[in-house]
Amino acid sequence: MGADSIQTSRSFVSHLECSATRERFEPDRLHTMSPTGKPLLVRYDLEGARQALPQSALEGRPLNLWRYRELLPIRQAENIVSLGETMTPIIAAPTVASRCGAANLLIKQEGVLPTGSFKARGQAIAISMAKELGVRAAVIPTAGNAGAAMAAYCSRAGIEAHVFCPDDTPQTIVRQAALQGASVYLVNGLLDECGKVAGTFARSRGWFDMSTLKEPYRIEGKKTMGFELAEQLGWELPDVIFYPTGGGTGYIGMWKAFDEMQALGWIGAKRPRMVCVQSAGCAPLVRAWEEGAEHARRWNDVDTYASGFKAPATIGDFIVLGITRASGGFGITVSDEEIIDAQQDMGRSEGILLCPRARAAMRRGARRSPTGACAPVNAP
Repeated sequence: MGADSIQTSRSFVSHLECSATRERFEPDRLHTMSPTGKPLLVRYDLEGARQALPQSALEGRPLNLWRYRELLPIRQAENIVSLGETMTPIIAAPTVASRCGAANLLIKQEGVLPTGSFKARGQAIAISMAKELGVRAAVIPTAGNAGAAMAAYCSRAGIEAHVFCPDDTPQTIVRQAALQGASVYLVNGLLDECGKVAGTFARSRGWFDMSTLKEPYRIEGKKTMGFELAEQLGWELPDVIFYPTGGGTGYIGMWKAFDEMQALGWIGAKRPRMVCVQSAGCAPLVRAWEEGAEHARRWNDVDTYASGFKAPATIGDFIVLGITRASGGFGITVSDEEIIDAQQDMGRSEGILLCPRARAAMRRGARRSPTGACAPVNAP
C-alpha cells in the first residue's frame, strides 16, 4: 500500500477481548494478558469495515500485508515499521502430491519474507504497535526465528531488543539476532524456562514482554496468512491446512482471519480442517488432542532437533485445541527421521528446501487428506 493510501486508511479496531472470559478492554493502551492470565484478542468493528472495505477495494493495492490495513490495529501510519512484507507465493507440489495420493498439495512459501520466515508477519505488527504505544525496550524468549525477527523490527523502530534463547538454539539464529542489534542471552533450559527468565528481567528493568501470546498483536500479523491464502485461491479456502505448531500464534491467527473475512462477506461459512503438526519429541498439543483434554500438560522430555518445535507448553493451548476440534481437524506427530526424509523428498522432487517445521507438515500431512495447503516457514 502506498503512503497516500496508508494515510487515508482507517483501522477499525474497537476493543480487546479476553480469549477465555470475553471480558472487554480498551484499545490503544499497552496490554499484556488478561487478569485471568489468558491471551487477549484484538476485535474490530466488522460491520463498519464491511461497509468501508469491499473485496474490490483490495484491487490495485500493493501486494503486501499492509493491503489489509483496515483490519490491522495500527492507528497512525507514521508508526508502521516495515521491512518489505510482500505477499508470499503459493507453490504447487504435484510430484509429492501424486506420490502421497493427494489431489492437490500447496505450499505457502513464507521464506521470502524479511528475516527469512513467517515470524516477520507477527513482529511487523507487534513492533509497530509497540512503537505506537511508546515501548522503549522489548524482550522475547525464542528457540527459533521469532527473536531474529523481533531484533530486526526493533532495530528499524529504534526500540531496544533483548532476546533470550535456550543454549542449544542454532547459532545462525543467535548470530542473526545479535547482528540486527539485539542483546542475546543464552539460558540453560527449555523455551518456557527462558520465558520465566525473560519475564523476570522484563519486570525488573521495565522491558515490554513480547513472549508468544503474552501481547495481543503478533496474532494480527500472523492472521494475514489467512487473508492472503483466501485471496490467492479466489476466495475459496482449502479443504485442509497442515500447520506446524509450536506456540500456536499462526494457527490462531489464520482461524481468526477466516472468521473476520466471513463477517466482511469476503468468504462463506466453509472452513478448512485445521491440522496441528508437532514433533514426536515435543507434542503437548497433539497429546492433549488425543486425550480429549482442554489444556495441554507440559512436555518434560523434549527431544527433537527441530528448534521451532521446542515449545513444551503454551498459554494458548485451549484456543488451538478448540480450533482443531471445531474445524473437524486433528493432531499428528512426526519423528526427526521423517522430517529429514521429507526434506530430501521435497528438495529432490520439487526443488524446494523446507525448514524442519515445514518438512514435518509435508511428511505426514499430505498422506492424511486428498487435498490441502501448508503454511510453512520455508527457510531451510
